[in-house]
Amino acid sequence: MNELETSRNEISRIDAEMAKLFEQRMQAAAVIAKYKKQHGLSVKDAVREKELIDRDRKLIENADVESYYVQFLRKTIDLSCEYQSKLLNGMRVTYCGVEGAFAYMAAKRMFPEAELIPYSDFGDAYRAVERGEYDCVVLPLENSAAGEVGTVMDLIFSGDLFVNQVVDLPIEHNLLGVEGASLDGIKTVISHPQALEQCGEYIRAHGFETETFSNTALAAQYVKEKNDASVAAIASDETSKIFELDIIDKVINDSKINTTRFAALSRAQNRPASMSSRAEENFILVLTVKNEAGSLAQMLNIIGSHGFNMRNLRSRPMKDLQWNYFFYIEAEGNINNENGQDMLRELSAICAKLKLVGTYYSNLKIGE
Repeated sequence: MNELETSRNEISRIDAEMAKLFEQRMQAAAVIAKYKKQHGLSVKDAVREKELIDRDRKLIENADVESYYVQFLRKTIDLSCEYQSKLLNGMRVTYCGVEGAFAYMAAKRMFPEAELIPYSDFGDAYRAVERGEYDCVVLPLENSAAGEVGTVMDLIFSGDLFVNQVVDLPIEHNLLGVEGASLDGIKTVISHPQALEQCGEYIRAHGFETETFSNTALAAQYVKEKNDASVAAIASDETSKIFELDIIDKVINDSKINTTRFAALSRAQNRPASMSSRAEENFILVLTVKNEAGSLAQMLNIIGSHGFNMRNLRSRPMKDLQWNYFFYIEAEGNINNENGQDMLRELSAICAKLKLVGTYYSNLKIGE
């Protein structure tokens, strides 16, 4: 047997071993897909993929083949994601709005492989997931210009779902009208209250009357059906395509860096590894403090003393107790390690109610 035949036989032997290992790897990927479905997580995780490549490339001793191994890893990861996406074709995700609404855009980019089901009400969508009718729900947390979405904050406090993913969606509002409509002929604009607020300066400058709709896409649908050149909707570019409306004026929002944060919520809580140290790891708490002097300050001091940087602190009135409030907190860091668990135990001693709403990574941005 010559060198060529010997080498080819060696490659065949290695390929046979690799085939078995590849099958084992895809079986592990199937388990991961099941976990992601239960916990409302996206298939793609760019930071995790980079960590894997940076770690595994060091296993190669021959510098001449390292770059080829990196290509091999990237292709393997892509195949794993494709397989997970196939397995998640049965995933059902609900959102508030209709096709073309910003929540739809967020849900589509977070879960491109899933079936998306619209609801007209935040609470109805949330409770449908609580009942087990859907795998997760995508809801807005806050807008950079208009602030928090109070109804969603209240659901997070009172409900049973967990936040396992948060993404930023850049918001660009456009003035949409029927074919032939012009800016001079518009008298009334309709949209979601927050969209109207985010375009307030533009609306006042043109003297438009306003009417509110439950979401931007429904407003666009109404304009299409009414077919009145004096009525326009404020909605996205994608919405204009869905309802075949003309864009009369582009990017009319007051702030050109307008962004809405959307959360994916599911019945199961994702718990990152206790030793994880990813810089973009975050957690969300909702709590009430005891009605005692200094309780709020003590709560804040406990969080700070454990080294967690608060990114967000909001108070919301409790519906059933007049002049009582709950607090919504987002902070950076891993709350599942020993330090985080110690902090939770200390908070429990001074909080009338304390709930870890969820943990998430802030690496995922959509809308490019």
